[in-house]
Amino acid sequence: MAFKIFRKNCCGLDVHKTWIYACIGITDPNGRTEYKQARFSSFSKGLRELADWLAKYHCFEVCMESSGKYWIPVFNILEKAGLFVTLAHPKYTKPQKGNKTDRKDAKWICDLFMCDMIKPSFIPPADIRHLRDLVRYRFKLTCMITGEKNRAQNCLTVSNLKLDDVFSDVFGKSSRSITEQILAHPGETFDVAPFVDRRCKTPIGEIQAAIDGAVSPEQAVKLRQCLDHIDELEMHIEKVQQEILRLSDKYQAALDLVRTVPGFDKNPMTAIQILSEIGGDMSVFPTAKHLVSWAGCCPRNDQSAGKIKSTRISRAGSYFKPVLVQVASALTRSKDHPEITNRYRRIKARRGHKKAIIAVCRMLLTAIWHILSDLKPYTPDGFVESRPTGKSKVLTTAQALSVLKQRGYIISDSALG
Repeated sequence: MAFKIFRKNCCGLDVHKTWIYACIGITDPNGRTEYKQARFSSFSKGLRELADWLAKYHCFEVCMESSGKYWIPVFNILEKAGLFVTLAHPKYTKPQKGNKTDRKDAKWICDLFMCDMIKPSFIPPADIRHLRDLVRYRFKLTCMITGEKNRAQNCLTVSNLKLDDVFSDVFGKSSRSITEQILAHPGETFDVAPFVDRRCKTPIGEIQAAIDGAVSPEQAVKLRQCLDHIDELEMHIEKVQQEILRLSDKYQAALDLVRTVPGFDKNPMTAIQILSEIGGDMSVFPTAKHLVSWAGCCPRNDQSAGKIKSTRISRAGSYFKPVLVQVASALTRSKDHPEITNRYRRIKARRGHKKAIIAVCRMLLTAIWHILSDLKPYTPDGFVESRPTGKSKVLTTAQALSVLKQRGYIISDSALG
């Protein structure tokens, strides 16, 4: 069976750590395809030779699969050379098992790309990629701080120092001062009153009883290193955040629009995290449903012989989805946005908490897509629009007022002038 050829001159790359196997497919007017194959080093010199080799055969469309992090330098150099590079998920380029080599893999990718059978992945512009890299690194540093705080808390627990019972934040100002005093004078009894902030609501007597423990020399060394590491990581986060804010200055208009969405107006880094993942140009997503699917916030289709096997969401958006879930969880406890809380409660009653939270995430993503597409701030009108019932329904005055309040309307005795 012959397939229709959409690209008369294109290239497939099989990317590895050390070598890159390339295959160019050139189709003549009679429908006959001739293949040119070569192997290049993954060093910068080899990548420049690859770009020159492609230019020699007038090949300007290249396709490769995302192999770990090895595809990134190849993509960057070919992009600078003016080539149109398509990145594909390995599940779309997986060859048939059996007679398989690196050169045949490159030829297989070339054939699929030639017949337009590869779904391209979303790759944002270079400046967004740089911003995304720093934002994700900041997330990793935050996770490292959380791990160190857990280890420090373990030291306090083993030493029977119950600071977590009397302070809401074990690493806050008062608790940290007491911990430093314990490490500076191990085994000595001291009065905690000078170290407790005057705004602390816990009685001094309870705090004094909570530190009636003993820190062993081994635990003291471990705790000291954990606290120093936490301070160092916080300093690194501050420097990285300064660079993130500098890179995001050029997207200030888009960030201002995103901050109009509920939950994104408090911390400026939340809006920057969203923008660093999806970019500011929504034309790459034809509809809001495409963006929701790309972020992994919609159920998948897995049905065969009339049986639905699974509706679990995908693993996509590993850096993107946690932010949406945190924002959605906070909004469900807020009284300022009834269009969100009502939808959450309605779905939670039928499907449970987790599915309701993902439904709220989809609402937020849909709102963000429309905001960045239309360049208009957020408004809840789209979620509380009237829906005709199809037949007349009689409501009492109390029921009608309840419906209006659920949809976000504020009832007053007289119209405001």
